[in-house]
Amino acid sequence: MNVLITGGAGFIGSCFARTAALEKADWNCVVLDKLTYAGSETNLEPVSDKVTFVKGDIADTDLLNRLFQKYEFRVVVNFAAETHVDRSIKNPEAFITNDIIGAYRLLEVCKSYDLDQFVQISTDEVYGEVLEGFSVETDPLMPRNPYSASKCASDRLAFSYFATYDLPVVISRCSNNYGPYQHPEKLIPLFVTRLMEGKKVPLYGDGMNIRDWLYVEDHVRAIFCLIDKAEIGEVYNISANEEHVNKEITHMILEEMSLGLERIEYVEDRVGHDRRYSMNSQKIRDLGWKPRYSFQESFSKTVQWYRQNESWWKSL
Repeated sequence: MNVLITGGAGFIGSCFARTAALEKADWNCVVLDKLTYAGSETNLEPVSDKVTFVKGDIADTDLLNRLFQKYEFRVVVNFAAETHVDRSIKNPEAFITNDIIGAYRLLEVCKSYDLDQFVQISTDEVYGEVLEGFSVETDPLMPRNPYSASKCASDRLAFSYFATYDLPVVISRCSNNYGPYQHPEKLIPLFVTRLMEGKKVPLYGDGMNIRDWLYVEDHVRAIFCLIDKAEIGEVYNISANEEHVNKEITHMILEEMSLGLERIEYVEDRVGHDRRYSMNSQKIRDLGWKPRYSFQESFSKTVQWYRQNESWWKSL
């Protein structure tokens, strides 16, 4: 089966490509990525002989049509997106261009071909701030920053192609991912790399913002589950039910690196910083998925990966 993985040189996409190349013997994976700052062919080096890499943009419809005609893809998994909230606040246009226009052009091409499934990778942030309880798939979407708004738009645009054109769309909404190969603009790799350089770590506000932490390999296997078992046209939340405040995560990093609390520098909070995200993921668990790794195990593994792979993050 030929599978197109867009954004497959980024953090989550490359994990999906690496894992699929090693575990899915009947898949032929083609990775399409335009290699922005957050994507690198280096992320695919462990499986470079098992995947086909194409440098290009999902907004390039001529390229997409050539690839579809050559490979006759059965499944498309769209990871391609700008993903960092801070960057979206400073430059919303890049998020509109890549997350919305890019998704639109990819969907337009896909509707012309005979696909088994189009998986749109979305995020828990589309629900907006959840101060109590848990978001379920049918809840209203209330994104509060340009990043989450752009992801909400592509989420609903993908669904519209199912409802209007019968494109076999499935939408996943994942919680806060962490793991190896994540660009060091995100909390865990940012803090580990700064500490390795002898710097303090900048903790927003009071450090009490809550996220549900999901190990990237568990996320990838959830997507495998959706490709095998999901109902077309449905949305599935993916979360590990591992809620931790940012201050706790910071303390865990410091403990893992045998450093003290004096390395924390509290900084002015991000504008519009959502206090908490939380999702109910029972729907995908009913399909048979559950996290494989414990939080402590995967957290320690992640911190050690950045400590042992300084050449990777210093080359970015």
